[in-house]
Amino acid sequence: MKTRVGIVGGSGYSGEELLRIMLSHPRAELTAVTSRQYARQSLAQIFPKFAHHPQAKKLKFTEPQADLLAREADLIFLALPHGVAAEYALPLLKLGRKVIDLSADFRLKSAAVYKEFYAHDHPAPELLAQAVYGLPEIYRDKIRQAKLVASPGCYPTSVLLPIIPLLKAGLIKSTGIIADCLSGVSGAGRKVELDYLFVECNESVRPYGVPKHRHLSEIEQELSVAAGETVTIQFTPHLVPINRGILSTLYLAPEKHFSTEQEMKQLAGKITACYQAAYELEPFVRLLEGKALPDTKNVTGTNVIEIAWRLDQRTGRLIVMSAEDNLVKGASGQAVQSMNLMCDFPEADGLI
Repeated sequence: MKTRVGIVGGSGYSGEELLRIMLSHPRAELTAVTSRQYARQSLAQIFPKFAHHPQAKKLKFTEPQADLLAREADLIFLALPHGVAAEYALPLLKLGRKVIDLSADFRLKSAAVYKEFYAHDHPAPELLAQAVYGLPEIYRDKIRQAKLVASPGCYPTSVLLPIIPLLKAGLIKSTGIIADCLSGVSGAGRKVELDYLFVECNESVRPYGVPKHRHLSEIEQELSVAAGETVTIQFTPHLVPINRGILSTLYLAPEKHFSTEQEMKQLAGKITACYQAAYELEPFVRLLEGKALPDTKNVTGTNVIEIAWRLDQRTGRLIVMSAEDNLVKGASGQAVQSMNLMCDFPEADGLI
């Protein structure tokens, strides 16, 4: 018997990706999708790309109601803006349903930090302690037992997966970390705003959210957990004129200084061993070898993150680079990865 799945907020970019994945998931059945904007219209009407799927023709968007969702689905994805998702998480959990939230409402453990970065009080602070941060490669066992999973942001995924193993192994300093990240326009969500119109974005690359982008809060939280001490980093996001994809370049200081070729080779061997131990068996982490470097075109539409690194003997720094699809590994695909764990399905179901 398939697990019944609902999606709240199925008309945004992340919601659309969830629809795509769930319509063909071998062990889950999409039984409820909500959208106030498109209520009473079928999935096929709103997203003709799914019209070939029988379920897309008969399943209609509905108004979001927690009690109705709890009757129709066993696990519910919340693809909603921050501040709104918590309004549905609380009643759904009380009704015994599992919840995966793609917003930022449950990513932070501190309500005070949430207020600092999101400029309003947390709507359900009593749930913060039970929420599990949904980074499967790091918190797989906790996700399996979770009732509420907070799926990470797209930028944090691209920064945390490359850095956490190095911090845990003591190979880099926890100070002086710089994250320089570029994101496609879909990262801003499906909305009509001047900054994201084609004429404004095309042929343009620009930084934004400097110096305190909201995702910085969860990045520093998770790096601090890995390091066992408070970590503060420099994070600069940029908007680039592509539909989807994130490329991150991370500048790190090795814990042990290297200056000779021999020292550099020894450090390189430790870094290679560290990444292989952490990710060699991971289905969605691609460790690049030789001269290969991350490229968004190689991960678009997939749940894969590419990671490569270089040591710079001239500056003494370690440069780590990653690429991911912000809507898949950075959002909906990763959320489905967590769902598979929560439901005891093969982790790659629906994602390969």
